[in-house]
Amino acid sequence: MYRYHLLTGAASCLLLSASAFAQEREASTPQRTRPDTQVAIGGGDIVVTASAMARSTANVLTSIDILSGDVAQRQNVDHAWELFARLPGVVLTDFNQGTTSGRFSIRGFNGEGEINAVKLLIDGVPSNDNAGRMDFIDLVSPLDIASVDLVRGTSDPRWGLHAIAGSAKIKTRTGGTYLDARGIVGAFGTLDAQLSAGIETGRLSQNYLLAYRRTEGYRAHADLDRLNFAGKWFYALGSVKLGVIVRHGRAEADEPGYLTDADAYTERRRSYAVSETDGGTRRLSQYSLHLDADLASRLSLTATGYANSIDDDRYVRFSADVAQQRRLTDEQQYGVVTGLHWHAADWLMAEAGGDVQWQHNRSLRWTTDRRAIVSATRDQDFDLTVGGGYAQAIVTPVHWLTVTPAWRIDRVAGRYTNRLNGISYPLNDYGTISQPKLSVALTPITGITAYGNYGRTFQIGAGSGAFIVPPRIRDVEPSINEGLEAGMKLAQGRWLTARAAVWQQVASGELRRRLNDPSGEFDNIGKTRRRGFDLEISVRPVSSLSVWASWSHQKAVIRVADPAAPLTTGNEIDHVPRNVYTAGVEWAPAALPWRASLWGNGQSSYALNTANDQGRYGAYLQITAELAYRVTRAIEALAQVRNLTNDAYEYVWYDGTQRLHAPADPRSVFAAIRTRF
Repeated sequence: MYRYHLLTGAASCLLLSASAFAQEREASTPQRTRPDTQVAIGGGDIVVTASAMARSTANVLTSIDILSGDVAQRQNVDHAWELFARLPGVVLTDFNQGTTSGRFSIRGFNGEGEINAVKLLIDGVPSNDNAGRMDFIDLVSPLDIASVDLVRGTSDPRWGLHAIAGSAKIKTRTGGTYLDARGIVGAFGTLDAQLSAGIETGRLSQNYLLAYRRTEGYRAHADLDRLNFAGKWFYALGSVKLGVIVRHGRAEADEPGYLTDADAYTERRRSYAVSETDGGTRRLSQYSLHLDADLASRLSLTATGYANSIDDDRYVRFSADVAQQRRLTDEQQYGVVTGLHWHAADWLMAEAGGDVQWQHNRSLRWTTDRRAIVSATRDQDFDLTVGGGYAQAIVTPVHWLTVTPAWRIDRVAGRYTNRLNGISYPLNDYGTISQPKLSVALTPITGITAYGNYGRTFQIGAGSGAFIVPPRIRDVEPSINEGLEAGMKLAQGRWLTARAAVWQQVASGELRRRLNDPSGEFDNIGKTRRRGFDLEISVRPVSSLSVWASWSHQKAVIRVADPAAPLTTGNEIDHVPRNVYTAGVEWAPAALPWRASLWGNGQSSYALNTANDQGRYGAYLQITAELAYRVTRAIEALAQVRNLTNDAYEYVWYDGTQRLHAPADPRSVFAAIRTRF
């Protein structure tokens, strides 16, 4: 029945479109405007223009949330992925294990690392590792963020690899002349200092970031020490803008490990002796060249070339029953991203683009005893090349109707050598991965946008899982995600914004990485279905007061199980909470120096495995309270209480023999000073 309503909603949009087109050709046509499906989180209005640049989020008709720089820059977080707590419908997975701290996920996917379903972009640069993890997000510090775009669903043609459920684009500050600094001190020996600066003189702009964070952590043996640097130089020459961005980050951290059922609720700060040498060092670098050009009054070009590197060296022991491991990841990534946007007429825009990513990767593992190597269990050397292209049209035959057909194709190539035995293996012949997409939006009256979309995205194996390694003797096809969405957005001036959407994604032959498998193999969990609905509202009854709330309901199930695990048919996919919610209120009167806010996010419980036989865990409600005072026009002091209600929440997983727990931070207090010139 749910599917019937979802399909009916999407079909209704298409039927209405066809009917309207037949009645078109009025004597005088009103000015055509782009439909708006985006919702802003802080920072004022979203301006949607008809002549958006190539690869712009404004050209995508799906559920999009934009976190403003004003909100992002205020946040006090150990890791940048935690910023996504402010966005609706986002599930946060908090491992709280040193540099492997956690990640975010959307649309019924979990953050376990088995399937990483969100494409991450930092200033337009693809920033996932080979398996889709988001390690590069550690290069970003809150004070340097200009905005975050979260694009949901399968209808966006701009990205292929890793964009199974959508994409997240972090845009950092470029241009302008400013000096912005913030210092934070607080619970668990936390010390944080960030400096973001901009110098713009004539055609040249320079922007810099220097950020340092140190904390002892709530739990024993949980120290973190991280330093980030970024430099951005852009030069404008007429209608052409050239830029260079350099980023480096280094983090060292201890890992407290996981607690058993016996200790998880009585000794939450404890770290077992088996974890006392766990921890690691992560070094990240990102270099990119940027070109944006208006080739003509209606034609724009964007191009980015980049090089990424990851050097991650980690020691981890999950429990007393297993040996410690050393895990070394060394990835070198190079790529080019391009897009050409043509504003052909008042009613027609066209866009074409492509991207290619070359990777050279090493993945090594050893069993160790207190960081002394015992034996090698993995030495993989592999190259992977993924290239794709897309074309889309944005057609507005009448002022209230927009139709966006698009098509994307991707191809994959690579080689793999197991250096433990010297044998090389061929890549799966994935063929040409075809991804048709279609979006329709109607704006019957000002302030109301109804939209529906359809699209396909894909998943391939990660690491050695992308190759034909015995006992596999034949090619594994890509897993195809087929998605539908229907939604409506209401915007009434600055005082009310609301959006509702229903969605579904069905995957064929979904692949799940075996996270602790020495060979890096995968399981096929079968045909899966994810579906849900999203509701969000933001109200500003007066200029000084804003209130917001969101609720996402979702369910991810195995429709047709792999023959190796037939009893999982109909079961829920692990670590996917059915409900995710956010809410908050902020009071910031312009005539007074005070600003106060109270906001929170939470989720319901999840199953720990696909057998659904280990109970449900992970429910939480985390509330943050802030009080800020403007000492002068340039200086603001802030006091913050995180986890105000002292909710004893946790992350829990099942290793096949026992449940293992990672307690989150209790109530904690912080103070900050921010200066802006």
